[in-house]
Amino acid sequence: MKKWTTRGLIFSALFAAVMIALSYLKISLPFSTVPITTQTLAVMLAGSILGSRYGALAVLIVIGLTAAGFQVMGGSGGLAVLVGPTAGYIFSWPFVAWLIGFFAERIKQDKYTFVKLLAANFIFGALLVYPGGVGWLAYSTGIDSLAKALTAGMWPFIPGDLLKSVLCSAVVTAVWKVYPIERILNRDTGAWADGENPTVSR
Repeated sequence: MKKWTTRGLIFSALFAAVMIALSYLKISLPFSTVPITTQTLAVMLAGSILGSRYGALAVLIVIGLTAAGFQVMGGSGGLAVLVGPTAGYIFSWPFVAWLIGFFAERIKQDKYTFVKLLAANFIFGALLVYPGGVGWLAYSTGIDSLAKALTAGMWPFIPGDLLKSVLCSAVVTAVWKVYPIERILNRDTGAWADGENPTVSR
């Protein structure tokens, strides 16, 4: 089994803090109990930059703090948040971060890096969140039709999720050029093992 590294754990904690900070950037919608939030952007970034294990751990740290009563979900906390209307989305995030990270760890950096990251982030970071999120939203709020549930929990959020996927992919593509995911995973090889940046020409 792969060992956990101090570097990875520190980055997980840092990304948990980023996720908490981004949770305060939200817009409430008059027709839904689900707000537009940038927390999903943090989940995408965690998976893409930290990889599967550390990305999922960052999200689990936030969920654990929430369960313990800390107000880290946009100023809210406690078990009530984890059984509320948005719980389906929240509990999908660790799996989302893990899946994004799983594919990020296997992406070969080339001229299509951005496109591959975009596909992984939008499919797993956005579309995969909706089944559980919308399903629990409908159940917990008593929505009695699929059309109403999709209106309250999916359709208004797709454009924003696509934008967040684009932003995340652009940021990660740039980050990887100077700090590839292999360094987080302690898989330094070649020039990186000597502390050199292989992208810099001599």
